[in-house]
Amino acid sequence: MNEQELRKKLASLSTEHRDLDAAIDALIMSRSTDELQIARLKKRKLFLKDQMAIIEDALIPDIIA
Repeated sequence: MNEQELRKKLASLSTEHRDLDAAIDALIMSRSTDELQIARLKKRKLFLKDQMAIIEDALIPDIIA
């Protein structure tokens, strides 16, 4: 993937991450008893965060001090 594609993918993952955060907050505020669904959303959110970190590492070159 080139830099432009990586930045596009990062933006997409970031948007999905924010949407999941809002969905989790909404479920918690609605006093939902569906703990399994909340746990799945949190797991997906962590996966997205890991993917975003991988892409960010690929975009930022290593600097030798």
